[in-house]
Amino acid sequence: MFVNKYWRRTVHAARMMQFLLFGWNSSWTANIGLGSSRSEKLRWLIFSRAYYRLIGLWSLPIRNSGRKKRIKLGQLLSCSRFQSQKADSLASESMAGKHFKYVILGGGVAAGYAAREFVKQGLKPGELAIISKEAVAPYERPALSKAYLFPQGAARLPGFHVCVGSGGERLLPEWYIEKGIDLILSTEIVKADLASKFLTSASGVAFTYEILIIATGSMVIKLSDFGVQGANANNIFYLREIEDADKLVDAIQSKKNGKAVIVGGGYIGLELSAAMRINNFDVTMVYPEPWCMPRLFTAEIAAFYEGYYVSKGVKIIKGTVAVGFDVDLNTNVKSVKLKDGRVLDADIVVVGVGGRPLTSLFKGQVEEEKGGIKTDGYFKTSVPNVYAVGDVATFPLKLYREMRRVEHVDHARKSAEQAVKGIKAIEAGKTIEEYDYLPYFYSRSFDLSWQFYGDNIGDTVLFGDNNPTSSKPKFGSYWIKDGKVVGAFLESGSPEENKAISKVARVQPSVLDLRQLQIEGLQFASKI
Repeated sequence: MFVNKYWRRTVHAARMMQFLLFGWNSSWTANIGLGSSRSEKLRWLIFSRAYYRLIGLWSLPIRNSGRKKRIKLGQLLSCSRFQSQKADSLASESMAGKHFKYVILGGGVAAGYAAREFVKQGLKPGELAIISKEAVAPYERPALSKAYLFPQGAARLPGFHVCVGSGGERLLPEWYIEKGIDLILSTEIVKADLASKFLTSASGVAFTYEILIIATGSMVIKLSDFGVQGANANNIFYLREIEDADKLVDAIQSKKNGKAVIVGGGYIGLELSAAMRINNFDVTMVYPEPWCMPRLFTAEIAAFYEGYYVSKGVKIIKGTVAVGFDVDLNTNVKSVKLKDGRVLDADIVVVGVGGRPLTSLFKGQVEEEKGGIKTDGYFKTSVPNVYAVGDVATFPLKLYREMRRVEHVDHARKSAEQAVKGIKAIEAGKTIEEYDYLPYFYSRSFDLSWQFYGDNIGDTVLFGDNNPTSSKPKFGSYWIKDGKVVGAFLESGSPEENKAISKVARVQPSVLDLRQLQIEGLQFASKI
């Protein structure tokens, strides 16, 4: 019994010595119940120093075979009986885990914006935990395919932690400590029991909660998923997390001025082709569709970007796919085999063929629709006290009166904030407006920058200078359905002009003469 009596103090001392040597880590403080405020840390730091000095000096009274004697704490720590009970105690603590009022599962953009909103709405220390598979605090993911890959002046953390992407405060790791938020990093949850409100990590640590926000995002689709020969070779990259970007940066530096093949003609394909070209690689894009970004671009819009990329030295191969990869003796990729029979030399291959929402943990436990977790306008799921935001949520798009799932950073930010506002409104007995999202997409590559708002359905009207050889091209497009403008796109717009086209997409003004709309072009938006 004496072991149990003094064990918890000793655990605190030993763990605080770990803090002194290796720094504060909330993943292990969670197991021993330490608070995260500065005053609590200071208190335990002082205590740990005292315990450490006294380990060899303290003697504890014990009874052995009816006789009293004293044993030094240092001897106690090394005895087999103590070691056995210590292991049992650690195992018990690991299984018990820790309880939080709120848990955000996922450490991406949505998690950071949700945490900021919790603090705005009122959060007590110790109430909120973010559990993330990644090893760093939430950051603005779009930087990975843009400035992170620049050959000079590249973006690096802590420069693009959330919430700088929307012009807000940069939330450094210290911010979470100051606000009493447990940032539990490098922790993969492998089991989720929504009925029991129980999460289990890969290492066996359990977490319980009162309210869960699912912000697990998406995973990349890999060519190996389709059995493509050689798809697991070295120097074939996918870009989703900062660890992926770091590996790509290392390859860029080791394969200077080499050959890169980009598989895919969507967001990642276009942005990575530009990044690799800026790094002076010989770049070839390969995609099966008749033009790039087919889910958003019209053929006319795509023709501009394809022409511009060609003018920058990017080669484009359309209408075929990669069916295999050749490797050298070290299993490094050396060429890409296409379905049409062509073989492309490659030092680096980057694949961007889409993603899938990470919802497998919740299959059979929550209602799904259109590939995501079905929610209402406050991002509540079919399970009480469980919310889903960002890529995984299929939500009511109020503007178009339909359910939709949106994969974009803007929606990740705004849906996370909406969910937290809804949670806090319920707790306060108040109501808030339902989510009323205007779809928004953007991209930047080379000297280009475009924005799109609304829906890309119906007839299209192209306006402006879309000649890829122009010194300063500037053009746009409207989408018209049932006599109303429902979507608007603009390349190289000013902040005021981009705001104007977003207003057009929101207001949906009527249009009678498409020819007149083409003549007016951007002026039409400025009048709304």
